[in-house]
Amino acid sequence: MLDLTPSLLVCLCLSVSVSSFSTFLRPNVSFNHMAYDPGSGFIYIGAINWIFQLSSDLQLMAEDSTGPVLDSPECLPFKVLKDCPQATYTHNSNKLLTVNTHGEELLTCGHVFQGICEKRSLVNISNIIYRTEDPGDNQFVAANDPKVTTVGIVERTPQGDDHLFVGRGLTARLSSGIPPITIRQLEKPSVFSNEGLGKLVVGDFSDYNNTFVGVFSNEGHVYFLFYRRGSKSQMDYKTYLGSVCTKDIHLYSYVEVPLVCEGYNLAQAAHLETENRELFVVFSASQGPIPSPSSRTALCSFKMKDIEERIKKARVLCYTKSGKGESGQEAGIEYGVNSKCASLPKESPENFPCGGDHTPSPIASRVPVTASPLLTNDSSFTAVAALVEDSRTVVFLGDAGGSIHKVFVSSGTGQVYNSLMVAPGSPVSPDLVLDTSGRLLYVMTESKVSRLPVAECSSFASCDVCLGAGDPFCGWCVLQGRCTEKRQCAESNEANHWLWSFDDQTPCVTIQDLIPANQSRYEQTEVHMNVLNFPSGAEQNTWKCLFNDWSSPAHVYGDTVSCTSPPPEELPPNQPDKDHVTVRLALVFQDVTVAVTDFVFYDCAAVMDLAVTNPCSACVSSPWRCYWCLSDHLCSHTPQCSHEETIIYSQNDKQMLLWGPGSCPRVEKVEGSHLIHVGLEGELDLIAYNLQLLNGEALEFNCIIEVEGTPITLRAQIQKMTLGTDLYKVHCQTHKYEYPLQVMEHQVPVYVKKGDMYRVDNKGDIKVTLYNCSVGQSDCSRCQAIPPVYQCLWCGEEEKASCVHKDQCEQSTIRVCPTPLIHSFSPITGVLEGGTTITIDGANMGQKADEVSVTVCEQPCVLLPDLYVVSNRIVCTLSPSTEELSGTVKVSVNDRNPGISSELFSYQDPNPQILDPLRGPMAGGTMITISGSKLLTGDQITVTVGDLPCEMFGDLLEDQLYCITSASSVPQELPVHVFYGETVRHLEGTLYNYTENPTISSAYPSRAFYGGGRTVVVTGLNLDVVQTPRMCALVRSPVEEPQTEEENRRRKRRRKREFLHSPVEEISELCHQNSSTVMECISPSVSDNSILVDILFVLDNVRIPYSSLGENFTYQKNPVLKPLNRDNPTKPYSLKPGNVLDIEGEGLDSGISKQEVRAMIANGICTVKTLTHNHLYCEPPLTSPPPLDSSASLPEFVVHMGKLSFNLGQVKYDVEGQSSFPKEAKIGIGVGTALLIPIVLIIIFMYRRQSKKAKRDYEKVLVQLENLETSVGDQCRKEFTDLMTEMMDLTSDIEGSGIPFLDYMTYTEKIFFPGDTISPLRKRLDVPETRRSTVEQGLTQLSNLLNNKLFLIKLIETLDAQVTLSQRDRCHAASLLTVALHGKLEYLTDVMKTLLCNLIDQCVAKNPKLLLRRTETIVEKMLTNWMSICLHSFLREAAAEPLYRLYRAIMYQVDKGPVDAVTGKAKRTLNDGRLLREDIECQPMTLTVIVKNGAEVQRVPVKVLDTDTITQVKIKILNHVYKGTPFSQRPPVHTLDLEWRSGQAGHLTLSDEDLTSLVQGQWKRLNTLTHYKVRDAATVTLIPRLHNNQCETPSNNYMGGEKTPMLEDGEDGGIRIWHLVRSVEEPEVCKQRRSSLRERERAKAIPEIYLTRLLYMKGTLQKFVDDTFQAMLGVNRSVPISIKYFFDFLDEMAEKHGIVDKETVHIWKTHSLMQRFWVLVLKNPQMVFDIEVSENVDSILSVIAQTFIDSCTISEHKVGRDSPVNKLLYAREIPRYKQLVEKYYADIADATPVSYQEMNSSLTELSGIHADDLNSLVALQELYNFINKYYDPISQALDEDPSGQKMQLAYRLQQISALVENKVTDL
Repeated sequence: MLDLTPSLLVCLCLSVSVSSFSTFLRPNVSFNHMAYDPGSGFIYIGAINWIFQLSSDLQLMAEDSTGPVLDSPECLPFKVLKDCPQATYTHNSNKLLTVNTHGEELLTCGHVFQGICEKRSLVNISNIIYRTEDPGDNQFVAANDPKVTTVGIVERTPQGDDHLFVGRGLTARLSSGIPPITIRQLEKPSVFSNEGLGKLVVGDFSDYNNTFVGVFSNEGHVYFLFYRRGSKSQMDYKTYLGSVCTKDIHLYSYVEVPLVCEGYNLAQAAHLETENRELFVVFSASQGPIPSPSSRTALCSFKMKDIEERIKKARVLCYTKSGKGESGQEAGIEYGVNSKCASLPKESPENFPCGGDHTPSPIASRVPVTASPLLTNDSSFTAVAALVEDSRTVVFLGDAGGSIHKVFVSSGTGQVYNSLMVAPGSPVSPDLVLDTSGRLLYVMTESKVSRLPVAECSSFASCDVCLGAGDPFCGWCVLQGRCTEKRQCAESNEANHWLWSFDDQTPCVTIQDLIPANQSRYEQTEVHMNVLNFPSGAEQNTWKCLFNDWSSPAHVYGDTVSCTSPPPEELPPNQPDKDHVTVRLALVFQDVTVAVTDFVFYDCAAVMDLAVTNPCSACVSSPWRCYWCLSDHLCSHTPQCSHEETIIYSQNDKQMLLWGPGSCPRVEKVEGSHLIHVGLEGELDLIAYNLQLLNGEALEFNCIIEVEGTPITLRAQIQKMTLGTDLYKVHCQTHKYEYPLQVMEHQVPVYVKKGDMYRVDNKGDIKVTLYNCSVGQSDCSRCQAIPPVYQCLWCGEEEKASCVHKDQCEQSTIRVCPTPLIHSFSPITGVLEGGTTITIDGANMGQKADEVSVTVCEQPCVLLPDLYVVSNRIVCTLSPSTEELSGTVKVSVNDRNPGISSELFSYQDPNPQILDPLRGPMAGGTMITISGSKLLTGDQITVTVGDLPCEMFGDLLEDQLYCITSASSVPQELPVHVFYGETVRHLEGTLYNYTENPTISSAYPSRAFYGGGRTVVVTGLNLDVVQTPRMCALVRSPVEEPQTEEENRRRKRRRKREFLHSPVEEISELCHQNSSTVMECISPSVSDNSILVDILFVLDNVRIPYSSLGENFTYQKNPVLKPLNRDNPTKPYSLKPGNVLDIEGEGLDSGISKQEVRAMIANGICTVKTLTHNHLYCEPPLTSPPPLDSSASLPEFVVHMGKLSFNLGQVKYDVEGQSSFPKEAKIGIGVGTALLIPIVLIIIFMYRRQSKKAKRDYEKVLVQLENLETSVGDQCRKEFTDLMTEMMDLTSDIEGSGIPFLDYMTYTEKIFFPGDTISPLRKRLDVPETRRSTVEQGLTQLSNLLNNKLFLIKLIETLDAQVTLSQRDRCHAASLLTVALHGKLEYLTDVMKTLLCNLIDQCVAKNPKLLLRRTETIVEKMLTNWMSICLHSFLREAAAEPLYRLYRAIMYQVDKGPVDAVTGKAKRTLNDGRLLREDIECQPMTLTVIVKNGAEVQRVPVKVLDTDTITQVKIKILNHVYKGTPFSQRPPVHTLDLEWRSGQAGHLTLSDEDLTSLVQGQWKRLNTLTHYKVRDAATVTLIPRLHNNQCETPSNNYMGGEKTPMLEDGEDGGIRIWHLVRSVEEPEVCKQRRSSLRERERAKAIPEIYLTRLLYMKGTLQKFVDDTFQAMLGVNRSVPISIKYFFDFLDEMAEKHGIVDKETVHIWKTHSLMQRFWVLVLKNPQMVFDIEVSENVDSILSVIAQTFIDSCTISEHKVGRDSPVNKLLYAREIPRYKQLVEKYYADIADATPVSYQEMNSSLTELSGIHADDLNSLVALQELYNFINKYYDPISQALDEDPSGQKMQLAYRLQQISALVENKVTDL
């Protein structure tokens, strides 16, 4: 293994830009995938919103736009926007791009429209061959999430069919159920569909969320590379390689094996090198137990031979040895499916090399294939490709920085030899492509594609670069002069002809020694050179030397070469600002340069020209051999000057008399002061050397001074300073200087010339300083502070004085400066202890710090010299003071009169006294307030808590300071200090307490309206230590979408759309702490269109997300409340005192509770009684409150919900008129009245032709009916008010103890096996222990066989065909199958759909409207069971509570009236057949029931009737006492006795029958409370019965008063039991059957008077019936996914069979859903709840259920004179219910289609939730009994089917029979 980091350092010098290579760049477009067509060499690029076709040299050939498009991941592909109103313009990422070379087509898939695909022409991608226009569920291929990977490859089967093998990760929303691996057809009609093809079925998608990295094929297999968690119990992620046979289109052969790269676990990219069959994989180390790759990556390689052996072994072990190997369990079944490794015959792996439907699958090897890293890197490898040539392996690695690294792999290690920067900062895509020749590499980054040569020899332009690259494929071909592969170099085997790049010991051909090393450009000489690694055997006359472009023949003598230099005129000019020119000296073979070096030609004249200030010194000190001619003032390359003048030799000629720069005439320095004042005559003397060498000339010397670029020439006199030396003085002529700059000093250069041309050398930079005393000196002190050498004085009168040179002062000189002037000082206060730093600004405040003294309030102030500014600023430190005082600031210079400030300074004694608060959390952030006096002292105020800083906050005041505490690492108490500079003040006796940080354990509620204002109760610890707790909402404004079609089109045409993220806004509300553990917060008000980022509790510096409490806080849409007067909102609402107000609306309870709503009529409170989703009921004040607005005549009704207020109009109390009822009462009145009219008309019509006597009878009826209108309304209003009060108590009960749901197993057994005493779910396997394991093995094989679709369908069809199989047995078999396949609901659904298709085919041929009308076949019962499973959660969440409320309301209403315990008839009912028609006088009573709860005794009031039997009383007591307890957990009524207690010793046991019972002839009356003379408020209790028998009833004819007794014939002398009425007293309508129709109608008419009782009941229950129907019909709720899926299936079947009659399809849907599920549940709530349903309640529910059925018919509901009374009851409501049903069906049709994958995902989830609830083994045993009973026809059907024969289904069934029955069969 080799670490890449040092290798990259070596390769930095080798990094090459790819700018010279072919590239394709498309800025602002993000590339996703790249594909290569080996036939044409074309490159295809899939990008966001684009697809490109490029030539092999990356020239653009075609392009096409693929987005953005209107889409939403929540919608299936749609054609009109109304089908997906939430759709927005969405960028289309390319998820899959692959070439189908067989079909000459390009397959491309985007993530929009649920991942559909299309085919394009390889020749021109603009030509779309096929596009999925109206896709089915099975045609969603790619992931619909841009972040989820998808891979795919096209393979051709031996039959010549092309299939697309696809791997994709898990996504949310509609496509969440698509399996991770699928096979798609490409040629059949449903292109891209996986219908009938293999798919990797997954039990729980969340446990098998594969992240796919790559896919490839090799030797008849397709391999998928991915990583995921190992299993549910393993948190670490691992990499796997899955294998499947190319010809296996069912994925039977799927086997996966873990790949381990030591230290790295997440595969990132892969490439299969096919020559050596070696798989190279880039791995990354994950960041902990999450699938997040880190930057630590490595390269590992795996031999395909090793992988294949591991796969083969796993298959053999799982087929034949149950997965067990030498080391234990080496193979198993993955993906949570119901399959296990088996013990098949040993030849199975050979006979089924690609598996079969009977072989275990999918198989996973538990033993990994392991490899050690070849190379590691800390900068993220992202791509890999590999190539083998001449047994040398080169791997190409891309990284996240945009580079390509070339790696030589040998002996288990990798070495980087070259790196190429392709696109800085842009990661290399995993799609690295090698062309068919293996010479070109295509690299894709974010917006760029580059074509790179694999062997980059030609890119190494020189030998050094070529050999330094270390490229194993390259070397330097010397005589060709280029870097080549060895085979490209002629005579490469000759010595020094081809130098190998990878051999770092081989140097290039090099010119080593040159004689001479350089020469003058004015000479021509012979140059000799020695050459290293000179190639042998080259021809002599083919060599030459090139000096730049000038050629000279070369003479070769072994390793030595000589040639002639070019003549001077052939040389190029000197380089700019250089004294030489460097030419390239090349040794050339023919036209190939073999070696190169530099040769220098120097120019001495140029040396002089470049050295302006010292030409002579520069000449003789240069590296060249130059000489200085004094007389000619010339630098020459030869020591020969004109007139034999004096020569100064080069510094290299030290043997000469005059040599080097020390011999040159030169000016050394300025003598004396270099200062010259402007405006005065100034002298200047210079010191010089060797001027005697120039005395022979007649020319004079001049001094030159340059002022601002202008030379001033002064005559100079030369004077030798000492005899015998070369030292001279140069005296320059005096001159008066000036300069225009406003600066005090200005330096100017000075030099000496001989005559006008020859400049004498200066040694260094010689300058003089011109200065002006008056510039910048504003006062006397500043002037006198100038150093004396400048000779500046403060001169003149006091007010007009200025700073001048002493020679310019014509007036008196001021020696002593004026008194200091103080302009200002700060701060103006300080502490008594001193130490305050004061800054004083002014003028004439001294020249030095030690001259100045300062006093403040007569106290000395110590100067800080480093901060002193001459004359203008003083900084000093205040001295202590013994007392508080005020005074001036005085500044004195040299003890002269001080300058005094006009302001006063005050010494103060700050006194911090109070700290608030005294504690806060360790996290800090608490704002503390320090109160006291004179706190604002000085300007250096800081606060600390202990040693912890407290940041000053806000404005500082004299009496208050504010600061924010910092964090403390531990809880502690610390003192608080206030610092004034170095002085500290303590808060005596006060400590600040850093407490434990507050924590929050819960917060409730977790939802609120957008309007905010809801109280959220927060519980936790240390909440009261927080100063300002807040509840904070972080929101972001939504991104605006285009509003017009033109904008939409314009935006669609853009190639890239920018998404702007608005800043996060923080909205908060303060919280109020009730205690240390409880505080109340107010939900913030946010805009209803804003995007909620997070909800936080901000507790000073502690920020706690709401989500950390286990759930998220959600905002609900603001409620909508309708005005009170809905007919005319502008008019007042008329309210009768005592009535309940009913407010309608939408979403009333979605974000608030009943207790939080405030309803007000002016200042009067309207007490909220009930709050539902659509209704609010409140009880207003009895009298009208005065209006709040004095100008208004009536009070207004306002509802407050948090911060939301709704003014619903004015209220007028109707004190004289009719009472204004609640809405339900109005409905009752309206319904009653409306029903009476058709009833009257019917009666009149029926009896129009009757006799006059009949008319007189009906005139009486009409009178009664007229009176009924008023009485019904009053009664309904009263009953409804009482019922709503009871329902409010029920709401409390539900919130407290919950609805008594049945557990899932009981729920299913009541629906699956109705009427069975003991269902199979409760049984145990009934076999001897000795045979249990064998039978279980057989049943397990039966379970596996049921997973064969063909077998299951044949089994069901055969059973259905048996005439001896009863309907009950068919239903039982269907339920057994449902239980057995409950773990694979998606499979059960598929089978059920197939069977239903067959059933529909049969019904359509006869009468399609009869479909599913009854349950006559197995599949019809399966459909019922399927509905109950799929709708279980919807039932519990949406419909259960309204249904339970309806049940309780019915029970409450029935119990309020008398019920005959013998006949079961009641005064309060909806069923006219169960109506007690006698007027029974009864009085309500309240009994005080003694209830013992352990040692505690409670007295509970219970309402009963005096006519109740003792058993009825006991039932009512039990219902009340155990109202929150499930019925199965209550004590049975027959095990208890009722005891009446009166006084101390009065205990009487009451019973239905005893010796005191009233007997009249053959009739015995049951005892009632009236019989025992039990008074109101009597005390009773329930006691255990001593003898547990039904002593109340002497015969078995009567059971608890709930069943109609089997009355004995009185003629036989038997005793008849009666309660309220004797049976002969009931109207005997049934006995009129033999009479005429007229007589029967007349007999029936009289009892219709009792219709009022039905109307009472109906009007009272109307609201609860409405709520239940609306819940079942999903009003304001989304459609359950299963209903949408099944209804779409029915629509497809209707379309398939050409059924256009809407009524037929309507009937199908009603039969399948309404009758099979909702009517079943509505009539039998005991199937859902743990309750007891009496026959009275059951009869009422039957009427309601029949009403629901009538509402589901599409035909018109007609009521005639023969219509049953219960149909008349709801005659007015049924049309409204019909509209609800039709709207429900229409909404389902308009809803977003449910994909096959989404349905499968939902079903898989359901299977997993209830996986352990059902006992499938016993169900399989009972199912086998059916199979055994009809074994022969089943076996015959399997044998007759060709596919069944091929799969040996009959044989497998025979094996199962042998195991279960323990009998030998003809195997």
